[in-house]
Amino acid sequence: MDIAERAQALALKIRKHKATIETEEATKNAFVMPFISTVLGYDVFNPAEVIPEFTADVGTKKGEKIDYAIAHEGQVQVLVEVKKVNDPLRIEHASQLYRYFSVTNARIAVLTNGEIYEFYTDIDAPNRMDAKPFLVLNFSDIDDTLLPELAKLTKESFDLESVISAAGELKYIGQLKKILGSQFKQPEDDWVRFLTTRVYEGSFTQRVRDQFLPLVTIAARQFLNEQVNDRLKNALGGPDAYVSVSNDENPSGGSIQQESGTTAADEATTIDRSDGVKTTEEELEGYRVVRAITCSETSAARITSRDTKTYFGVLLDDNNRKPIARLWFNRSQKYIGVFDENKVETRISITAIEDIYKHADYLRATVSRYMSKDMPAPTTVDSPAL
Repeated sequence: MDIAERAQALALKIRKHKATIETEEATKNAFVMPFISTVLGYDVFNPAEVIPEFTADVGTKKGEKIDYAIAHEGQVQVLVEVKKVNDPLRIEHASQLYRYFSVTNARIAVLTNGEIYEFYTDIDAPNRMDAKPFLVLNFSDIDDTLLPELAKLTKESFDLESVISAAGELKYIGQLKKILGSQFKQPEDDWVRFLTTRVYEGSFTQRVRDQFLPLVTIAARQFLNEQVNDRLKNALGGPDAYVSVSNDENPSGGSIQQESGTTAADEATTIDRSDGVKTTEEELEGYRVVRAITCSETSAARITSRDTKTYFGVLLDDNNRKPIARLWFNRSQKYIGVFDENKVETRISITAIEDIYKHADYLRATVSRYMSKDMPAPTTVDSPAL
């Protein structure tokens, strides 16, 4: 398996077992050791490669231990400090990493709770660990763009100099992405001013700010939707797989463009129902992405939807006994629910609609299982008597 497949396998294990892990030691055994061995490729049982409870006396601090030290070609290169899963990672947790970083050969320090891994180096001052990580890998929502950099720390492809040289860019790119994400969701005045003054020639007054704030929010939302739709077009292989924003987000009041091949279930979900269920554009976008993914296994017309007050369901043949996915979008943290062979649901957190593509294999496997059960059993025809 390549590093992406190995990371996804560990992510699935974390989702499955995280709720049962209650201690730091259990976090190490269940998640961190598999990360070091499976994802990074080091032998956790070889003390020449992975040193548990690594000790290096630091000044008056005697006998302090780092949870793991990873060695490459006989030199300690990576220090790992572990906290209990679900515990938030704070810079205060890294005090031992700070001290050890200056007295060992290690250039990479990792602070983790088994699910989130924060990677530090010494960009700001030589031999002094930075206060902010240059790379953050979250196994609940893996950013595939980070995996090539992570691969440079694996045993088979270890390239420390390349990691260090890219660390500065990675650090600032990560921070910029966070800022952009927050501005897309809730734009600040400076961001509104920046965009408004490029399309509006008058003075940026409070009245103009109030006018353009919702327009900037709508434009950002439409831009993201269009990026998703571009991927949807490619997945379906045609130009008609487009869904515009709903009327309440379209200042021109234009009509909704339905995707070709839309089923009756689609059109029903665009209406506010008397039972209080309201289908959002995000749910419709997510549904169409799921259908684009799973149409490789069956006809797109068989992929249907049912909305409820708590989640938006995607079904095969409009059958509640054949759930493909659930879109839990009516909350600040969004999830997609996927199903195993026993129809047990696992919720996976996502930050954008296009993140659904990361879980395409689960969705296709679910439809494939239903399809195989629907196939008629082979019949045996007796040979005629001779």
